[in-house]
Amino acid sequence: MTSSELKELAVGMGEKPFRGAQLADWIYRKAVLNYEEMTNLPAAFIARLQEAGITPTPLRVVDHRRSTDDVDKLLMDAGDGNVFESVLLPYEDRVSCCLSSQVGCPMGCTFCATGLGGFTRNLSAGEIVGQYLALQSLSPRRVSHVVFMGMGEPLLNYDNLLAAIRLLHEEVKLSLRHITVSTVGLVTGIERLAKEEMPIHLALSLHSPLDDVRDRLMPVNQKWPVQVVVQAMRDYHAITGRKVTFEYLLIHEVNDTPEQADALADLVKGLPCVVNLIPFNYVDTEHGFARPHRERVRQFKGRLAGRGVNVTERVERGHDIAAACGQLAGQHQGKFARRGGVTSLPVSS
Repeated sequence: MTSSELKELAVGMGEKPFRGAQLADWIYRKAVLNYEEMTNLPAAFIARLQEAGITPTPLRVVDHRRSTDDVDKLLMDAGDGNVFESVLLPYEDRVSCCLSSQVGCPMGCTFCATGLGGFTRNLSAGEIVGQYLALQSLSPRRVSHVVFMGMGEPLLNYDNLLAAIRLLHEEVKLSLRHITVSTVGLVTGIERLAKEEMPIHLALSLHSPLDDVRDRLMPVNQKWPVQVVVQAMRDYHAITGRKVTFEYLLIHEVNDTPEQADALADLVKGLPCVVNLIPFNYVDTEHGFARPHRERVRQFKGRLAGRGVNVTERVERGHDIAAACGQLAGQHQGKFARRGGVTSLPVSS
């Protein structure tokens, strides 16, 4: 609910509008998620809120783990038993968080822990923002950056994603330029997001510049091949002025070859972008994927840099708490469920 909606709620319960504004301040600006700490709200107002079943957050923390490198991972549900994850990532210069947009994921990427458990449902805007607030409540510093790289394909939950982004911007007061949406490459969603006139950072999970390789890794490539989705990223940059990111998961002897490094350099030539390399974090996907040797990562990165590509390598954290997307949820459910073959994709035409 927005501040305006909370003011209307307060008036409907016989209070002055400013009580709703106070409630919004506690929730969105202070990340206080229990009424007992909201010391300036009348007890009668709190009682009426509780009687109406209105809580500061719809979420319940099922599991909380902290790594040896200070990464916090929360496993949460909204009362229906379906769990999803979010991660708090403190750095020297900022605090970032990774949020989920769906319970599970329907996209069928063959390397992904989340997809192994299948898809259950979309998360509501309140459930998405609730993850941020739960993580902010753990941090003594402001969580200034948000990345939608958790469980799910954000652009398949477009309306709730945009509603959550607007709440984070208008109520929590996060800069839109500090919000990143990551997609497997839903071209219609990318085109729609570009038209929002919001300077959101966009990241594409590319993982190969070659259609035959990307087809194996990501079924979505059969609908929108490499050239098509990269053109959509070029168009997004042209419309928004934002530099884009290409996420590239390096898998041993699958997509870490010198030939693919050269093809990737050709593919992104002239586009203001960053290629972010991510060595494969082992998950038993039944495809025999393995993490590349350190020397192959170094060579791939060096080959891109030598071609003038702005290339980085993700700083990996949280290994000891299963911080990679989908790992903790799979452990909690006592499974990594096995998908059948993906025969149709849940994407818009």
